Amino acid sequence: MANSGGASGKDGQSAQSGGFLTTHVLDTARGCPADGLAIWLYRVSGNSHKKIAEMVTNHDGRTDGPILPTGKFKTGQYELIFFAGDYLRKKGFEAPEPFFLDQVSIRFGMSEDDHYHVPLLLSPYGYSTYRGS
Repeated sequence: MANSGGASGKDGQSAQSGGFLTTHVLDTARGCPADGLAIWLYRVSGNSHKKIAEMVTNHDGRTDGPILPTGKFKTGQYELIFFAGDYLRKKGFEAPEPFFLDQVSIRFGMSEDDHYHVPLLLSPYGYSTYRGS
């Protein structure tokens, strides 16, 4: 994957790019998209976290647009927080508090100006993720 020519900024992060970030959440326990699940995106630098986006999944388990669109994309470290416990409560899942999975945190790096897709396969007691396409 080639760099699309963005100028390198502070800490080697791309200042301009064609990259973007998307996600998709599937409720594997119910066998359907996870609609209404809140997601926060943080940019991570050392011990610093800066929240840069908040979205909620739609009926298809996706956000209505990229969680990090092309115009705001920079390479670097990021963290997605999926509010799984709130979603599970809304869907009627009953379990002792606190839930085993209340907030699912996925920290990952984006090193190239590219489309990054970070899906979440979610159930009350487990999850899986990978770099999708």
